Amino acid sequence: RPGVILSRGDLEDRIYAWGQEVESNAVEFLIHALRRKLGAEHIKNVRGVGWMVSKNV
Repeated sequence: RPGVILSRGDLEDRIYAWGQEVESNAVEFLIHALRRKLGAEHIKNVRGVGWMVSKNV
């Protein structure tokens, strides 16, 4: 959702099923993969809050 900030917890809830263990670097790995596909300028880190996809994607 462009323009919406998602926290680590929000992303983990969307990535993993109930009861599934979360790997410590899974969110960072997926963010890195998205930045490679979409371009780093389109996924912004909002320090202390989470990540946001720019509205221009």
